[in-house]
Amino acid sequence: MLPSFRTSPLRERVLGEVHARPFRPLSTPRVVLHYAFLTNSQEAAEDKVWLGEFCRSRGAAGPAQGTRYHRVEFGEGTLNWEQHAEFTTYTWDGAATSGRIFNSIPTGHPFGAAFRAPGDLLVAVRLELHNELADDTWRTAFDIGSMAVSSLENGQATVATDFRQDGDGLSRFLVFNHTMSDVQSGTVVQRLLELETYRTLAMLGLFEANDLQPDIRRFEIELASLTEQMKEASGLDSNRELLDKFTGLAAALEAGATASTFRFGASRAYYEIVNVRLTALQEEANPGDLSMSSFLARRLSPAMRTCQAIEDRQAMLSRKLARATTLLRTRVDVDLEQQNRSLLQSMNRRARLQLRLQQTVEGLSVAAISYYVVGLLSYLAKGSKDAGLPVPSATVTTAVAVPAVIFVIWWIVNRIRAHHSKEDMDDA
Repeated sequence: MLPSFRTSPLRERVLGEVHARPFRPLSTPRVVLHYAFLTNSQEAAEDKVWLGEFCRSRGAAGPAQGTRYHRVEFGEGTLNWEQHAEFTTYTWDGAATSGRIFNSIPTGHPFGAAFRAPGDLLVAVRLELHNELADDTWRTAFDIGSMAVSSLENGQATVATDFRQDGDGLSRFLVFNHTMSDVQSGTVVQRLLELETYRTLAMLGLFEANDLQPDIRRFEIELASLTEQMKEASGLDSNRELLDKFTGLAAALEAGATASTFRFGASRAYYEIVNVRLTALQEEANPGDLSMSSFLARRLSPAMRTCQAIEDRQAMLSRKLARATTLLRTRVDVDLEQQNRSLLQSMNRRARLQLRLQQTVEGLSVAAISYYVVGLLSYLAKGSKDAGLPVPSATVTTAVAVPAVIFVIWWIVNRIRAHHSKEDMDDA
């Protein structure tokens, strides 16, 4: 028994995740129907609710809270339900007729009128597990032009498929069990179903890349045109207009890159899973036939390289746009600095003119104030003389007062200006 340690709330989930999708033993012969539906978070939640009601209507328990895997007995077989990040799978397996391959789909499966598809169907597989047949008549069930036949598990099994849809819209896989146990059979079947599911999901990135190619080509042409215009552009207004165009182009490019980031990343992850499953199957080419690895490498690998090429072009365009935008922004900043310098010079000239005008006004104001003060003194002298006070003549008194008045007025004006200048410096 463990000591009373504080347990992480994620411990149970981590331990449970390792056993979330165990390999289930399958007896031979067996038929497996596998469907994968693209689902968003809302569709996945609604599907889980529906599955719970579906199971309870048949007297079985539904999926537990927080689980993404559930198994329930259905008819003469078993139904497995799994939820993934962007898709949900339903897989049913039941007994098959020995020695007879790809007859009519057996009854007893859940995918009838009462079944509720959780989202858009993406993968539909019919896999049959049989003992080895006496002849090669089974080859007629596949398109000879795209048929792949491989030896699995060091020769203990053989798988054949053409990765095409049959009349029921199902991709066919035929597995011959030579010496595998039921556990090995279940492991091989599950890996083959995952191989088909993930290789289909990986191909979604190709269509995203194909949709983006015209836009990226247009961006490349527009970038070349704008760069050429940038060489000839001069003046702040012209550079600003070009900067707006560069910014708009960068925004459009980033919008497309952001929208495709998840799809390309998911395709890479799915492609890696496909390669891991092929390795785990220990696949070897059947003599005279094309192996699944060779078939998938012929189309899946170029598709992944196309996705990578589009990502690289997006990244390169983004870097070029960033450099061009930075260069143009620098040019705009230089033009703005030059414009600001010219504006400051103009303001300095205007300030000097205003100072000169102010000094002129101050000189005139000293003369004007002195004139009025001297006039007042003249009236005062005349009045004092008429009143009999002992003062010199009014003319002499006025003449003597002129220099003194002018000096006093000039001194007062300078004191006022000095006081205002000091206040301006303290405010600054």
